[in-house]
Amino acid sequence: MNLSKTGLPFLWISAVAFFTDLITKLAVVKNFSLYESVNILPFFNLTYVRNHGAAFSFLADHAGWQKYFFILLALAVSFMILFFLYKNQATQKLQNTGYALMIGGALANAADRAYHGFVVDFFDFYWQQWHYPVFNVADIAICIGAGLLAIDAFKQNDKKESKQN
Repeated sequence: MNLSKTGLPFLWISAVAFFTDLITKLAVVKNFSLYESVNILPFFNLTYVRNHGAAFSFLADHAGWQKYFFILLALAVSFMILFFLYKNQATQKLQNTGYALMIGGALANAADRAYHGFVVDFFDFYWQQWHYPVFNVADIAICIGAGLLAIDAFKQNDKKESKQN
């Protein structure tokens, strides 16, 4: 099989997401004290926090087993998505880009968790007293990737409906 005709060449996007995330986290860890916050805009701070759980600090208050669970989960999901990329055609650009972003984000958070024992988060959006959960570049990559997959699914559905009419 010619690998260039699969979705695997899109893995460069994973690498960009992975390294962008790790570089930004390194900058935060090196330049901020824990919980230090710098106001950037009236609704946005850079705030250094540590997330021992998953999204929205899910399972953060447990004894530490979740670190290994989330690392294994990220690896398993990344390998599964890698298989999807291998099976996809290179022409499935939206889907392949989404998958690649999700791999990069998942592996970046897994690497952070493996190295630190937690994930470094720092994007803090808020309105008055309400704060959205703090997140990072890897989280953005995962969410954009999931969004691209959703858009692709809707586009595929539209194509099927137009063929039926």
